[in-house]
Amino acid sequence: MARQTIKIGIVGGTGYTGVELLRLLAQHPHSELKVITSRKDAGMPVADMFPNLRGRVKLKFSEPSTQALSACDVVFFATPNGVAMNEARALYDAGVRLVDVAADFRIKDIAVWEQWYGMKHACPDLVAQAVYGLPEINRERIREARIVANPGCYPTAVQLGFLPLMQTGTVDFDHLIADAKSGVSGAGRKAEVHTLLAEASDNFKAYGVGGHRHLPEITQGLETMAGRKVRLVFTPHLTPMIRGIHATLYAGVDSGVDLQSLYEQRYANEPFVDVLPAGSHPETRSVRGANVCRIAVHRPQGGDIAVVLSVIDNLVKGASGQAVQNMNIMFGFPETTGLEQVALLP
Repeated sequence: MARQTIKIGIVGGTGYTGVELLRLLAQHPHSELKVITSRKDAGMPVADMFPNLRGRVKLKFSEPSTQALSACDVVFFATPNGVAMNEARALYDAGVRLVDVAADFRIKDIAVWEQWYGMKHACPDLVAQAVYGLPEINRERIREARIVANPGCYPTAVQLGFLPLMQTGTVDFDHLIADAKSGVSGAGRKAEVHTLLAEASDNFKAYGVGGHRHLPEITQGLETMAGRKVRLVFTPHLTPMIRGIHATLYAGVDSGVDLQSLYEQRYANEPFVDVLPAGSHPETRSVRGANVCRIAVHRPQGGDIAVVLSVIDNLVKGASGQAVQNMNIMFGFPETTGLEQVALLP
């Protein structure tokens, strides 16, 4: 039976994923925000930094305290990569359930993680305990999880787009292409030249073509779905918008497959995946602020190449919304609780 109220802590509440967690949890009928940490801004009222939360979140940022966080039922890490792995052990041992919105527990091969993230992993044994938090694949395991590794934004859009093809085997596993575009909030809330208005506005560019650290996460997920090795080319791009990811996915497919039916049937019972009618072209603005992935599937000229269009809000289904979705599953709430916001238009 689900608890009526759960006590929640957030480590690192000053970034974009942190404020998005606050926005969603402030509206969640079963959440009680207890602790929001920030070493730099300890003592500042949350609503002074984020005025959209005025009247909804009355907490102040506090110094990280294992004692205070250990009194919570669940703690979200909305921190840079490398933070959660250093603080998770004490909370795990105290019986707290953890959701890491960063990447510390996503990749099972520790050597691969250390290669792509450029640091030594502090608690590899907990990586083995962590459940990858893509509900459309791991819902039953998430229910019992003590640690959930919340998926990355690009990996969410790409994996959900490829999932039906991977699971049915109706695809050329050796020639997969993911061409993905993200808004600048995906880079986080920090001062960097490439995200300045004068740098990012009226501009469009690819980056990480030689290798992006989301590549091993995506590949790991696709191989788990397929039950075999896959070869993927993943190219991310930066677009001059704040929120949103658009992933255009290409795969060779068997000639007799009804792609529209395949996708509709696979996602028929998924509350946060919307398969659009045949011939559709989903827009990033159609998911802005909402915890939903909208997908359209095409077979141009009736040929043997599937083109899948997958859009999400990188801060919601690509991060904090999915984290709350995982929390709902972990604590036995209806999965949609607190996540039924309609996307913002215009």
